[in-house]
Amino acid sequence: MSAENEANREMSEIEAKNELVRLSEEILRHDKAYYRDDAPLISDGEYDILRRRLSEIEAKFPTLKKEDSPSNRVGIKGSSGFSKIRHAKPMLSLSNVFSEDELREFIAGIRRFLKELSNNHLEELQFLAEPKIDGLSITLRYEHGLFVSAATRGDGSVGEDVTKNFRTLKNIPFRLNGCVPKIIEIRGEVYLSKTDFADLNRRQAKAGLKMFSNPRNAAAGSLRQLDSDVTATRPLKIFAYATGELSESIGTTQWSLVEQFKAWGFPVNPLTKVCNSITSLMEAYHSINEQRAALNYDIDGVVYKVNRLDWQERLGFVSRSPRWATAHKFPAERAETIINEIDIQVGRTGSLTPVAKLCPVTVGGVVVSNATLHNEDEIKRKDIRVGDTVVIQRAGDVIPQVVEVVLEKRRQNSISFSYPTKCPSCGSVAERDIGEVVRRCTGQSSCPAQLVERFKHFISRGALDIEGLGNKQVETFFEEGFIKTAADIFRLEDHEVKLKNLEGWGAKSVENLFDAINNRRSIGLDRFIYALGIRQIGQANARLLAMHYGSIDALQKSMISASIVGSEALEDLNNIDGIGPSVAHDLISFFNTKANQLLLKDFKTLITIQDFNILEHQSSPISGKIIVFSGTLAASTRGEAKVRAEKLGAKVSGSVSKKTDFLVAGEGAGSKLKKAAGLDLKILSENEWLELVKYS
Repeated sequence: MSAENEANREMSEIEAKNELVRLSEEILRHDKAYYRDDAPLISDGEYDILRRRLSEIEAKFPTLKKEDSPSNRVGIKGSSGFSKIRHAKPMLSLSNVFSEDELREFIAGIRRFLKELSNNHLEELQFLAEPKIDGLSITLRYEHGLFVSAATRGDGSVGEDVTKNFRTLKNIPFRLNGCVPKIIEIRGEVYLSKTDFADLNRRQAKAGLKMFSNPRNAAAGSLRQLDSDVTATRPLKIFAYATGELSESIGTTQWSLVEQFKAWGFPVNPLTKVCNSITSLMEAYHSINEQRAALNYDIDGVVYKVNRLDWQERLGFVSRSPRWATAHKFPAERAETIINEIDIQVGRTGSLTPVAKLCPVTVGGVVVSNATLHNEDEIKRKDIRVGDTVVIQRAGDVIPQVVEVVLEKRRQNSISFSYPTKCPSCGSVAERDIGEVVRRCTGQSSCPAQLVERFKHFISRGALDIEGLGNKQVETFFEEGFIKTAADIFRLEDHEVKLKNLEGWGAKSVENLFDAINNRRSIGLDRFIYALGIRQIGQANARLLAMHYGSIDALQKSMISASIVGSEALEDLNNIDGIGPSVAHDLISFFNTKANQLLLKDFKTLITIQDFNILEHQSSPISGKIIVFSGTLAASTRGEAKVRAEKLGAKVSGSVSKKTDFLVAGEGAGSKLKKAAGLDLKILSENEWLELVKYS
C-alpha cells in the first residue's frame, strides 16, 4: 500500500470530510489561475491529481461524495479573444481508474445500473478500448455535409469558436460525402506529433521565442492563436472518436461510429479495438502501454467505452462525466528534486494549504515546480522539510505529489517544518478543530487573503463570469480600496476617474469593464448561489438548491427557519437528494451570519437575482414535481429511474416529506411507503409510473 493510500485508510470520517472540502478549494483556486488568468500556479493538468486524491477518499467514504465534488467538474475559461459557441450537447470529461480492481468496480457499477445486467453476469458487455490522446478536445459541426464551425470544450457547455483556425488543418474533410445526417457534430482530439513538436520548438528557439513545455500545450496554443496564419504554420492533427449533436442515428455501436468516421475521411486511432471481458480490456491496456514509447504522439492512458449506444444513452451522465466511459491512466512517473520553500496559501474559507516550491524538474515530459503537501498532518507524517530531496510523482501523468523524502540526502543542519498557528496574511489565530485536518484562519472578513479569494470566486466562470475582470484585476481593485465586499464590484463606476489612471487601463478599457459588469446585473439564482462561495456548495448543489427553493428570498427564509432544531424547514432541507447534514450545516450557518445577511440585502439593491424556472420539459407531466423512489423496480434500476425523472424536469428526493408530490413504490418498499401513506401522498406503482412518463 502506498503512503498516500495508507493516509487515506487511517482517516476518520470527519477528517475525510474536511480534507474533501480543502481539496475542493485548492482545485478551484488552481482552476481559476490556469483557465481564467492564464497564469498557472502549478504544472499542466495538476488538478487531475488532486481529483485522484479526492477519488481515493471518496471511495473509502462513499457517503461523503457530493455531486459538486471537484471530481465532477469540467472547466476552462475561454479567451476574450474568441467568440463563444454553446454546445448543443455538453462536452464532459472522463472519470479515471488506475488499477484492474478499479476497472472491475467501474464495470460492476454499470451492471448494477442496467437492469438486464444486474442479475445476469453472463450477459455480454462489450467495450471499445482506445488510446487516450494527450491533446485538446474539439467538436466539429457539419450541416448538410458541410463543415460550419469548430469549438473547444471550454467549460463543457460553452467553448471557444476556433472555426477560422481549424480550417487550416490538412487532415480532415470539410465536406462529408454519402449518406450524411442533416446535422452532425464530430468530436475528437487535436494534437501535435512528437516529431512536429520538436521541429516547432527548434523554430521557436531560432526565432528567440518562448519554447513550449510539451506537445499538448503546443497544440492548444497553436489552435487558440488569434492569428490563423500562425495556426497554419503548425502541423496540427486530429483523431475523431465520438459524436455530439445528431439529427438522426448513424449507428448502433461505438465501433460503427468509428467505421463511419473512417468512411468519411476522418483519422481514427488504429489501436482502437472491441473488448468483451476484463481480461481483453487489460490486454489492450498493456499492449497500448508497451507501444507508448514508439508512438509519435503522446498518450496518458486508455479509454474504455460501452460499445452499445442505447446503453450509453440509458447510463447517462453524472455532473462531470459519463457513466459509460472511463480512462485507465498509465502508472505514475517519478523524479527527484529539492524543496526550496514551503508556501502556506490561504483559501476563501480560511484554510491554510501548504505548497512545496521545488527546483524545477521534468517528470513525464512536464516541468514541475510546485507540489501540494495537502495538510500539516501529511507534512508531519512524511517529515517533509525545506531543503529536503524528495521523490515527486505524477500519478496518471498529471499533477505532482511528494511521495517520500530521500533521507540519505537530507542536510545535516535540517530542521523540522513548523506549521504556522497564525494566518500568514492577517496574523489572526489559525485554529484546527478537533477531528479536522485543516487549520483555518479565524480572521474571516478581516483577512485580506480570504476576502480576495472570495472575490475571485465571485467573478469565476461558474459565477458572475464578467468579461475582462479576472483575478489580477480583482487583486488590484482590492489593494486600491475599490472593493471591500463582493457587492462593491457593482459600484466600480464610483471609481471611474481613479480606474482610468491605473496602469494598463484607459477610457475604452474602463468603459468595456463597466459594460461587462452591467451585463451581469441580472443573474440566475443557481449562479448566484454558487457565486456566494458557501462551503461545500459547488455548481451542482447550487442548482439543486435553486430548483428546490425557486427564489433567493425563499431560500434565505427557509435557511433562517432551518436553524431551529426539529423545524419543518430543516427537515425539508435534509430531504433534498444530494444535500447531507454537513452541507446543510454550512448552508444554515452562512444564511444566519449577520455579515452575510447584510451582504445579501446589499446585493438585492444592486442586481436582479432571477427566480429559477425549469425551461426544459415544460410539457412533461412531472416537470417541477418532487419524486421519491422506494423499493426494487422491475423494469429498471432506481438509478435509471432517477436519471429519467431528472431529464424530464423532476426533482428526486431521498426522503418523504409533506412537499413530496408522489412516491414511486417498487417491490419491498418499506418505511418510505408507510410515511407517504401516513401523509396521504400520492403513491404510484411502477406500472403507473411508466405509464405517466412513457410519452415524455
